[in-house]
Amino acid sequence: MTKVSSALLLSVSWAAYAQIPDSFSPGTVGSINSLAVQSDGSVLVGGSFRRPGDQYPINIGRLNPEGALDTSFPASANGNVKTVVIQSDGYILVGGFFDVLGGQGRNCLGRLTSQGNVDSTFNPGANSDVNSLAMQTDGKILVGGSFTTLGGQSHFFLGRLSPNGTVDASFNPAAGSTVHSLAIQPDGKILVGGSFPWLDGQSRSNIGRLNPDGSLDPDFNPGANGKVTALAVLPDGKILVGGGFSMLGGQD
Repeated sequence: MTKVSSALLLSVSWAAYAQIPDSFSPGTVGSINSLAVQSDGSVLVGGSFRRPGDQYPINIGRLNPEGALDTSFPASANGNVKTVVIQSDGYILVGGFFDVLGGQGRNCLGRLTSQGNVDSTFNPGANSDVNSLAMQTDGKILVGGSFTTLGGQSHFFLGRLSPNGTVDASFNPAAGSTVHSLAIQPDGKILVGGSFPWLDGQSRSNIGRLNPDGSLDPDFNPGANGKVTALAVLPDGKILVGGGFSMLGGQD
């Protein structure tokens, strides 16, 4: 299998969206890690960047559908934003490596209203990077990263939150090292990618799958010889995998 980087996947995502006039050229100084499109076509952008002419980075912002910066969107972060996910109710989950979001203390994880104001009711916190977030159909929030505590409780690199941000203590499969990517299949099973040697106590080389309750799926064990940083599920159920590997499932 050809090596595919997450940067390439991000470029493809950007190109897919950019089937619009050449006037779409917002410009940022830095790197973009995550994009999400709101219901009105506005584009949320997360990364490690500043606006041209600005001295300080903002790391999260919003563009209108034509690509111009939406100056009414007040949020910013004081560190790298790695993942942005929009909930079904329009609220915006933000993960990364920061301790201030929208001017308020938030350790690596926070939530914004659809207009970019900090949700004061949501503050679970993680003690290190949040790399990936995914929403289950019941509103629960999967969190993956390089943390060992989530919401003040011991969770090694992987955890789950209730919709109000409290930790789901019943979900604690753990990974052997950093989780970089999460995706949910139509049947509710959870794909986990990263740079780990095991998942839920059993050998898994950088990729594995959990049942909706967090138990390991014994029937899924393709293995990759390098870190898995991107996962996506196609409509036909096939799984796209990207990362820093040269072999997947025993094939080049």
